[in-house]
Formats: sequence, structure tokens, C-alpha cells
Amino acid sequence: MLRRDLVKTGAGVSLLSLLGAGARAAHADVPGAPAPTGAFDASTVRRIAERLSRSAYRAPEQTLPSAIDSLNFDQYRSIAYREDQALWHGQNLAFDVEFFPRGFLYRPRIEIYEVADGKSSPVPYSPDLFTYGDPKLKVADNVGFAGLRLRYAINTPGVMEEFCVFLGASYFRAVAKGQNYGLSARGFADGTGNPKGEEFALFRAFWLEKPQPGVDSVVVHALLDSPSVAGAFSFTIRPGDMTVFDVQSYVYPRTKIDEPGIAPLTGMFYFDANDRNHVDDWRPAAHDSEALSIWTGSGQQLWRPLRNPRDLQFSAFSDNSVRGFGLMQRKRAFADFEDLALNYEKRPSLWIEPIGDWGAGAVDLVEIPTPNEVNDNIVSFWRPGGGLAAGKEYAFTYRMYWGWDTPWPTRLARIAATRVGAVTDDPAARFFAIDFSGAPFDNLPPDARFHLVPSSSAGTIRNVVVEPDPAIHGWRTTFEFAPGDAKIAELTCVLANDAGPVSEQWTYRWTP
Repeated sequence: MLRRDLVKTGAGVSLLSLLGAGARAAHADVPGAPAPTGAFDASTVRRIAERLSRSAYRAPEQTLPSAIDSLNFDQYRSIAYREDQALWHGQNLAFDVEFFPRGFLYRPRIEIYEVADGKSSPVPYSPDLFTYGDPKLKVADNVGFAGLRLRYAINTPGVMEEFCVFLGASYFRAVAKGQNYGLSARGFADGTGNPKGEEFALFRAFWLEKPQPGVDSVVVHALLDSPSVAGAFSFTIRPGDMTVFDVQSYVYPRTKIDEPGIAPLTGMFYFDANDRNHVDDWRPAAHDSEALSIWTGSGQQLWRPLRNPRDLQFSAFSDNSVRGFGLMQRKRAFADFEDLALNYEKRPSLWIEPIGDWGAGAVDLVEIPTPNEVNDNIVSFWRPGGGLAAGKEYAFTYRMYWGWDTPWPTRLARIAATRVGAVTDDPAARFFAIDFSGAPFDNLPPDARFHLVPSSSAGTIRNVVVEPDPAIHGWRTTFEFAPGDAKIAELTCVLANDAGPVSEQWTYRWTP
């Protein structure tokens, strides 16, 4: 899929035509649905979503005037929102909001409302809100908005900067202080990795709660919609050294959903030292995230390095009451990537912390082959056991941490690097070097010893070596893996001493 691409849908209608405009509207399409304007409280979007789910899906408006109907990337980027027209600009608030024009990949008209003093009202559109690189791209039609960006003085006091974007399908991105954009999140996933194709839900409306003076958080409500599901989301967003989203979500399936994805994360992995066999590139690595990390319900901490496989790979980590998971970027030095333009070392990790017990299910990981770094090819999410039944309400509350690392400390040693290469005298075998660093290696006695506990679902692990790595104040383990006749193998290992494991568990999928 193209990065942050927008799913194309059929003929469209506006939210107002579905739900009515104002208290006097006759809600013929969705009987009894609350109006999107007027009185607003914490349950408003939830009630809209529930009632919307009882009717057949109708896509939002996508028709555009001819002058902007076929914009290319450069033309779209030349249309810029005027900073002095930002919502809440000049009102001495911690946040303001700018909006994206429609066009290029972003065709659906997204309804956007401001909530103030318990009432919602549409954010008015005007072509004068934007500047245009080509004056012919300015049209008088009331075409509306495609999405929004939130701004806050995240890096320099008094200087408003974009730190969060909601744009395209149900995609959104955020950064912490000092970071650049990288991976994205989504509201909902359905059928990711299925050969039959994936359904992309859309945030078709947003309600922006006007913050009070002196408050460093902002609340955004979103209405999710797709042929299979409607949903209501509330994001309480706190930017800073770690940008935190508190998410309350309710989903209402129109049909049975066998492959739902809760809290989906989407990013790019092109290559790194563990997987560059078919990449000819001058840099040491290129990726938004290097691994999937999972904290299981039993307290186990897993580290699964990502790959850019030759064939699509689907992995499921079954669990009960998962404590958290995330797509992580631990490499934080410029020398790790050597890319002056893209600054992969400054891209955020994103950790998902379930609030409450999510029960039985699995953390899924989908790895899609990509020939370059243009495509999002990594997706991970929580898949509830048994899927979602039509006509029911499902609630998922969670916290998202956009930042430099996980939000919780660990006393376990952590995987600092995974490197994979050839074995000189055995072309079928692979050589693995795994570095460990962290708290267990502080203040070690001179005679400290560690050993590796490896396993493989197929093939043979041989020639295991464990030795100190003074360069990282840690330990390096190496081994050879001989696959034999295997076409796929799941490898795992932990570093241990005589008292037991001292590290998180490294897990890896080998394919030819």
C-alpha cells in the first residue's frame, strides 16, 4: 500500500445527509440519530456510530471541481493552509489547528466540528484559508477539508509546530519533542494480509474540543465508518518529551468481522543488518521501526526484529491479557542510518498499553515485501479471539506512547542489535550475531559468565559463542543456523546465568 494512502470508495454522501443538520433535521437515513451539530457531550459520537451501524454504508462525498480533480503530488503540496487562519489562533491557548485541502490521494470530504461550551458547530470552509502555488487551483466551490493537523510549542516555547496529523482513511501520526514523523497508527484494521484484500475504514468526521487556557492537552473525537463497521473514538492528546494519547474506542460491526485489528500500527522496514540480502544501498539501514516488542500477559518480554521478506509473512503471537506491544526504533545514532535527509534515528517508537483486560487473542504482525522505502510494509495490531459479531458493541481503551522508547523501565538485558550473514563453508546456513546490553551488566564481577538458551522449530543451531562486548558495555552471542530441508523456522533465544534468564526473549522468523 502507498504510505498513508487513502482507500478509494464509490459515490459519496456527507455526514449531514446521513445524520441530519441540526436539531430540526429529519434523520431519514438513520432514524433517531443525534445531530452532529448542537448539544455535544462525551457520548455523542458513540451514539452517532451506533445508529450509523444500523444502516448500510454510504461513502462520503468525493467529487471535486475539474481544476483540482487530478492534482499531482507537487500541485497538492503547493496548496498551503494560512497560519494566521488556524483554529484558535491568537486566543492564548496551548494548541491551534490547521486543515488539509482535498485533492490528490485525499478526495473524501471530511466533516470537521468545533466543540465549545457543550455545543458543536461546523468549522467553516473558505478557499481564502489557503495559499496557492498556482492561482488556477483556487476554486470558489465549498469543497471542504480532507483532514487536520494539531500544533503546539513542542520544541521551542512560543513557537507553534505541527506534532500530530489525521489524514487519509483512519491514519494518524504524531511525534514527541525533537522527533520527525515516521510510523502511523490507524483507528481499525480489517483483513490485513488477507489475499482477498483489506478493507480500510475512514474517519469521516472529527469534533475538536476547544481547550481551556493553560491546559496542555486537547481532545479530538472521531467517527469511524466502513462497509463493515462504524465506530467512535475519543483521543485525549498530551504532547511533550513523550506524546501520549488516551484512546477510548467503541466499534459496532455491520457484519461479522473475522480478522479485526485493534490499535493497528503501520510502518516501513526496508533493510538492516539482519536483512539486506536483496538490497543494494549505500546506507547501513533504512526503516521507521526495527522490531515488534511485546509484553505478554504472563510478564514475558519479546523482541521480534522486522524483515523485508521475499514473500508476505504473517505471524501471530497468541496471548491472554496482553500488557502491551509496539513497533520500536532503538537505533538512535546518525551513524546507524547515515541519512541526512530522512533522519530515521529521530523517528518515534509507538507503544500500545491496553487499559483493562483485553482477554484472549493475539498480537499479529504482517510483513509485506517492498522494493523500496516508499511503501508501508509492516502492520501490527491486537486481534481479539473469535472475531467481532455483527450488531454488538465492543469497547477498547488504551494508551499510546509516541517517543524514544517504551514508557516502562526493565531490569532485563535488551537486544541492542541483530546481524545476519553467510557461513563460509555452508552456503545454506546463516550466521547470527545478537548483542545484549542493559542493567544486568552493571557492576559485574570479573568472573561473570552468561550462556545462551536457543531453540528452533526446524533445522539445527550450532557453534554457540557468548562473550563480552566492551564497546556497548554488554555481551555478544553468535551461532550458526543450518535449516536442512526447512522452508521456514521460528528461532528464539534468551541470555541467562546460573540463576535463570537475564534478557528479553529474542524471536526471529527465518525464511530462505
